[in-house]
Amino acid sequence: MQRRFPIQLRRTHLGVRRALQGLRSGPAAGVVRVLGGVSLVLLLACGGCGRGTAPAAAPRPRQLTVWTLDLAPRFSPYMGSVIAAWERAHPGVSVRWIDVPWSSVERKLLAAVFARTAPDLVNLNPPFAANLASKGGLLNLATVLPPEAAALYLPEVWQAGRQGDLQFAIPWYLTTRVTLANRKLLQQAGYTAPPRRWDQIPAYAEAIKRRTGRYALFVTVVPDDSAELLETLVQMEVRLLDANHRAAFNSAAGRRAFAFWTDLYRRGLLPPEVVSQGYRRAIELYQAGDLAQVASGPDFLRNLQTNAPGIAALTAPFPPLVGPGGQTNVAVMNLVVPRQSSMAPEATSFALFLTNASNQLAFAREARVLPSSRAALKGLEQDLAVAVDDPAAERQEALVRQARALSVRNLDQARVLVPATPGIKRLQAILYTQLQRAMLGQIGSDAALAEAERQWNRYAEARWP
Repeated sequence: MQRRFPIQLRRTHLGVRRALQGLRSGPAAGVVRVLGGVSLVLLLACGGCGRGTAPAAAPRPRQLTVWTLDLAPRFSPYMGSVIAAWERAHPGVSVRWIDVPWSSVERKLLAAVFARTAPDLVNLNPPFAANLASKGGLLNLATVLPPEAAALYLPEVWQAGRQGDLQFAIPWYLTTRVTLANRKLLQQAGYTAPPRRWDQIPAYAEAIKRRTGRYALFVTVVPDDSAELLETLVQMEVRLLDANHRAAFNSAAGRRAFAFWTDLYRRGLLPPEVVSQGYRRAIELYQAGDLAQVASGPDFLRNLQTNAPGIAALTAPFPPLVGPGGQTNVAVMNLVVPRQSSMAPEATSFALFLTNASNQLAFAREARVLPSSRAALKGLEQDLAVAVDDPAAERQEALVRQARALSVRNLDQARVLVPATPGIKRLQAILYTQLQRAMLGQIGSDAALAEAERQWNRYAEARWP
C-alpha cells in the first residue's frame, strides 16, 4: 500500500520540486545539484512551518561534563535533582554526568587529557589530584572562585586542596575513622575501653594476646594498600618531607616510630599477615572475633550487623587512636577542574552548588558521610544528637548513629595527616617496603629507615632537581 503524506507536506514537496526544476537550467544549476537534496530535507522537516521566514532555531545548550566516582546507581536520583536545580538557574548550559568506577578513574582521566577530551569537573582523591596539579594539569581555582568561598568550608580541609598559591580543589565529602572494639575481648584482657594513645598500644597488645590468644589491632604494611600506617607516623610526630621535597623522616621521631612497629611485629603482637595482606584482612579478622579492635568508618557497623551479628552485638564505638598532638585523620574527596576545560566558570559554579550547605547536608544524610561545609556539619550534628537520644530507635541503628556522632565530634581535632604531596604514593611504597624488611628481620629498623631516605631522595632529586 502506497504511503500518503499529509496534504500540506505533499504541497510543500511539489513546490520544492518545481522550484528546483526551474533552476536546473540557470546559472545556479551546479549549486542546486549539490545542495538540492539538503534543501529538500530541511524544507520537508519544516513541513508545517507555513509561509514567510522560518524562525531561527534555538541555540543548543552548552554542555558541562562532570565525572564522579562510584555514585551510580545508588545516588543517581540525588545527583539528578542537583543537576536539574543547577540547570534551571543556568539556562543555556546542560550537565552531562558520568559516573566512573574508582578503580579506573586515573587511567580514564589521563587518557581523556591526552586526547584533549577531559571533563570540565572531576571528583578525585587528593593524592592523584595533587599529582595532576603539580604537573600543571589542573586549573588554579583562585582565578574563578568568589572571595568568600574558603570561609564556607572547614579550614583544614580547604587547605588540603592547596599547593603554595595554587588552590587546585574544592572539598566535597569527608570520612573519618573511629575505633570499633569487641567489648568481650577488652574485658577478658582487663580493659573497659581501648587505649587512646599509640604509646599505650604495646602493653595493651600484650595483654590481649596473653589473656585472649587474639590480636589487638591490624595495621597493614602492604605498599599499595591503606595509608593508615603512614598517618600513624605523622601522629608519632614524624615529619615526612622538607620544603624541598627531600626526606625529613630519618629523625629521632622517625627512628622511634620504625622501632615501634618493628618491635610489635617481632614480638608476635601483630597478625603475621600485616606484611602480606591489606586492610580487608583486618575486617575479616574482626568479623571472626580474632581482633580486639578495628579502625573504620561508622557505617562499617551496618555491614558488621549483617555479616557477623554476634560480633556486632559485642561491638561499641570509641574515639580513634592519637599521638601526643591529639590529631586524628580525615579523608577528603575533592572536585577539580582540568586546565583543558573551556567552561571553568560554569564548572566552578556547579562545584560550589554541589557542595553548598543544603546539598551537602542532604548527601551526608543519604550517603552517611561527613560534609566539608561548616553549616552542613552543624546541621548533621543536630540531626545525630536527636537520633541518638531517641528511645524509639532500634539498638542497632542507635549504635550506628552514636558512631557517626562520635566521628563528627572528632572533626574538631581532625587533619589531613598526610598532605596530598606529589609523589606521596611513591613515598608510601618506599617506607612500607623498608619497614617490611625490618619487621621480617632482614635489616635493622634504623638501617631500614636510612635506606628509605636514600631511595626517596634519589627519586626526589630526579623529579625536583
